[in-house]
Amino acid sequence: MKTRRWLHSNDPPTAQSYTARKNSWFSPTIFVLGFIPVFTFALGTWQMQRLQWKVALIDELQEKLHREPIVLPKRVNLSVVPEFVYRRVLLRGRWDHKHSMLLGPRVREGSHGYHVVTPLIRSDGSTVLVDRGFVAKEFADTDNFKRGEVGEIEILGMLRTSHTRNNFTPDNKPNEGMWHWADVDAMAEYAGGEAEHVQPVFVEQIYDGSSQDAASRLSKGIPLGRAASVDVRNAHLSYVITWFSLSAFTTAMLARLVLKRKAQNHHRPLPRR
Repeated sequence: MKTRRWLHSNDPPTAQSYTARKNSWFSPTIFVLGFIPVFTFALGTWQMQRLQWKVALIDELQEKLHREPIVLPKRVNLSVVPEFVYRRVLLRGRWDHKHSMLLGPRVREGSHGYHVVTPLIRSDGSTVLVDRGFVAKEFADTDNFKRGEVGEIEILGMLRTSHTRNNFTPDNKPNEGMWHWADVDAMAEYAGGEAEHVQPVFVEQIYDGSSQDAASRLSKGIPLGRAASVDVRNAHLSYVITWFSLSAFTTAMLARLVLKRKAQNHHRPLPRR
């Protein structure tokens, strides 16, 4: 009688493994998330440089503003006017009310109105343009604002240049008395041009009185000048924060995606059946 022997192997089964389907590292999502942090970081760096430039510019203009007022020569060298922007100037002469212009519409402390631009015929015979300040709409619409003194006067102002026109600003219509932006050359021509010795020089009159007096002038329709301050817009710090924050956020998203993709692509043992 033969005995059947069953051989049971005590050797452990050979470990088997399999490789899961790997996701590509060059997917559009990874490419975009890899590009955005670099791009936004570069924009943040550029805005940081712009911020430093703008701060230096404002400091320079502030320094000019606090210098002693100057007296303009009879014939102003127009090529150097940009170098004297925000310099305070003393002017003496009489108003040419016949060629006054309304610039606007403008808003001052919630009140709608216009700026009154009047040529000033100086004592030496030359003429410059002066933005005398703001008048409320009800006075401008009825042409009932105060024209100002008739005789010779002296004013303090700031030397400025033509305003920067954006794409939404309408065209000026001098023949209709509509001036939406300060085109100094066109205003000088309207006031008489070279034939009347009108120079394309633009001065904003400074008002340094009290707030009570300012309210009284506005209620009477007397043009109210501007404060002696630098009004250059500086929003670069907010841009710096925005771009660097976006760069940091997208970098975190990229790192999270890479770690997730790495976990999906590692080798795992074959599960027992």
